Amino acid sequence: MPIVIAAAGKPRRKVRFSSNQTSRPTDAQGRDTKSTSSSIGRRQPSAPTPRKHTSLDQRSNSSGGMYEPQAHPGVPALFQELPSLLDALCTETSEVQSETVNKCLPFLKGIHNSQAGPFNRFGVPSLNQNDHLIYLYDSLEDYPEGFAGMDASRPWMVYWVLAGLSLLGEDVTKYRERVISTFTPMQNPTGGMGGGHGQLSHCASSYATVLALAMVGGEEAFELIDREAMWRWLGSLKQPDGGFRVCVGGEEDVRGAYCAMVVHSLLNLPLELPPDAEARQHGLETFTSGLSEYLSRCQTYEGGISGSPGSEAHGAYTFCALACLCLMGPPEVMVSRCMDVPLLLSWLSARQYAPEGGFSGRTNKLVDGCYSHWVGTCWPLVQSALNGVQSATGPERVPANLYSREGLTRYILGCCQSKFGGLRDKPGKHPDSYHTCYTLTGLSSTQYYHYHTTSSVSSDEGFGSAYSWKCTPIPASDDSSSDQNVFDEKDRLKAFHPIFVVPHAAAESLRVWCEHRPIKPEW
Repeated sequence: MPIVIAAAGKPRRKVRFSSNQTSRPTDAQGRDTKSTSSSIGRRQPSAPTPRKHTSLDQRSNSSGGMYEPQAHPGVPALFQELPSLLDALCTETSEVQSETVNKCLPFLKGIHNSQAGPFNRFGVPSLNQNDHLIYLYDSLEDYPEGFAGMDASRPWMVYWVLAGLSLLGEDVTKYRERVISTFTPMQNPTGGMGGGHGQLSHCASSYATVLALAMVGGEEAFELIDREAMWRWLGSLKQPDGGFRVCVGGEEDVRGAYCAMVVHSLLNLPLELPPDAEARQHGLETFTSGLSEYLSRCQTYEGGISGSPGSEAHGAYTFCALACLCLMGPPEVMVSRCMDVPLLLSWLSARQYAPEGGFSGRTNKLVDGCYSHWVGTCWPLVQSALNGVQSATGPERVPANLYSREGLTRYILGCCQSKFGGLRDKPGKHPDSYHTCYTLTGLSSTQYYHYHTTSSVSSDEGFGSAYSWKCTPIPASDDSSSDQNVFDEKDRLKAFHPIFVVPHAAAESLRVWCEHRPIKPEW
């Protein structure tokens, strides 16, 4: 039987996740003593890189005494010390927070024994691009039996991997045929995409499918979607209060609104609701009718945005709501009109912690690598709302940032990289494609200044603003900035669209293709 070669150019293998592996005997070098198969196609251990700093397991000095390893000299005190103000009240929450900080500090200092370097002059480790690429390519291969419970998440798993590969500069168009064959049976005759063959259509799986098709591109991929059926199905999800359900009979939340409007916008579907949409019986005529008001009601007393009116503010829901508003018009109009921006800024600012540098998703919760995107990508949207429309030629100078890019970069590169590839929530957690995708997206966001302009590839007056976004690389630090650019240029990722979370060209190509082929449903 011929060897099946995976996209990485190596024999296919099962995805390796630590939580799904049983322990096996190894020799002193960590090699599997039971394996008799060829080592071809397996990642070989590399020679250790010389360390400049003492690791945690080296505790004695030359005279036999004990000492603490020294942090890299390029790491500021802010990222190597406990907060100066601590609440005297000890709770379960505060204890877990302290444990998390203590796990992060060795990584932030550059002294954890798993960090082989190299470190740059700021004490920040390099992005292990090759290991992350191998991890992502592996994630497109066979999965262990324990992943059967994620069958309905297959569109997401494809999206997360393709997005991660795109951020790392890989050409994912080579997956076009494979993606088409995977998604074809997921489309339902009544419209929308399920998580798998025969499964109920859902906004989340439809969103992930459309974004994946946009990334692989090509007419055959774009033609896969029955746009008229999608229009009718999305119309059935529109609710009398202006929001959307995530599926027929499912819950209503801002996630459903964002996913539905992204799909609606990218596919250039008619703005008018289908004639049989239930929302029409309540006086709503278009997909956007009452939507901005619904999103406005989801802002909480804290300033963040909840999944539905009256719930707790959450980072992912905040992104969904802000991105949905920016889909419907210029940020300086939509965000400013529908949100209490000063209160929103206060809540977003409180999501970034020190010394970790990363973001939490809610008040009194821990930092998590995925919020590098869910909270981190809120900032370009809010900053654009404050700065207003920019020239298509780009700004003369990049304005000051609203959050600490340095802190987030240190957290991602120091704390979120797994030793053997992939990115994770935080130290002590296992990597997965979800965290790899969104943590890399957050890192990319720190590396570019995003702004919207008056120049759009779309001819649509309503949604055209969403396709006018541009970006410019934030230049290397001159050491005089209060928010230094602490990553090396070789670690710069590709830029993603802050609304659609795919490359700009991918979103624009799908939208333009659909504009040239408008659908005209029979009423």
